[in-house]
Amino acid sequence: MKTVLNFMMSSEEYQVTSEIHEKSDVDTSAKPHVSPKNIITNFVFKVPSFLSWITGNLNGLRVDEDGDLLVRRRNMPAQDAVIAIEQSHSTTLQFVGLQVWRGALVLADFMLHNGLSLIKDQTVLELGSGTGLSSIVAAMFAEEVICTDVDIGTILELIKANFARNNKYIKAKYSVLGLDFYARQWSNNLEAKLTVVSVVIVADVVYDNDLTEAFVRTLERIMNVPPKKTVFIALEKRYVFTVADLDCVAPCYDFFIGCLDKAQAKSNPQWKVDLLPIDFPQFFKYERMKELVLMRISL
Repeated sequence: MKTVLNFMMSSEEYQVTSEIHEKSDVDTSAKPHVSPKNIITNFVFKVPSFLSWITGNLNGLRVDEDGDLLVRRRNMPAQDAVIAIEQSHSTTLQFVGLQVWRGALVLADFMLHNGLSLIKDQTVLELGSGTGLSSIVAAMFAEEVICTDVDIGTILELIKANFARNNKYIKAKYSVLGLDFYARQWSNNLEAKLTVVSVVIVADVVYDNDLTEAFVRTLERIMNVPPKKTVFIALEKRYVFTVADLDCVAPCYDFFIGCLDKAQAKSNPQWKVDLLPIDFPQFFKYERMKELVLMRISL
């Protein structure tokens, strides 16, 4: 199945709604902190056995709310947990980061499956953190998580609010900093953090060609700061029908790949770009489609 952005007309601009909302569990009893127009969505996920502390386990054994031991029988299903995310139901294209998209859930699944080997005790930087969901999952494993996004609207405030709402899952130190892909100068705090970052995660930032070019320039700049960094990028190929091609094509994705190729040819031939399989276990509830892409860039 090929997917496209879901647009709704507004009196002023097009409104964009994430397809995730269609099957999401909205918690009508929870109160948003950043905007009364926001919704609280419960993202249910299966807790891997090695994260037993999340479900009240002690040394691999589960206990109930009174502290009594619960014997775990063979073939018992994995325990469920919930990450509650405040987000917008619809936004203009400029503020799509205020919603959760499928790429963030794929990235979260990937980290839940590989967190012990890839990000445990590492310093992780997320670019375009949006609602902060991917960073919250990273914070279950990492030593430190640095959430970044452009400092406009309520984006940074939303990330902080969602971290506070899900504090019980946070084991890492974390900070929320502004980072504009178009900016020539970054804060001294961010520049200092880059010198200890070893893993960069990114989800759903490829949807506008100008922004994509700026994102790749930002990526080049970050990758040039020691120590060596590994980047994981999750996104969805979004198809549109064009008269020129007489077919459904994914122009934003193709443009992104072209930008990566140019950057690699120009000054980063040592970059190794790999497309990773997405057949790892699914912990979150969403439709994992073949249009979803997970990419690794390493040195």
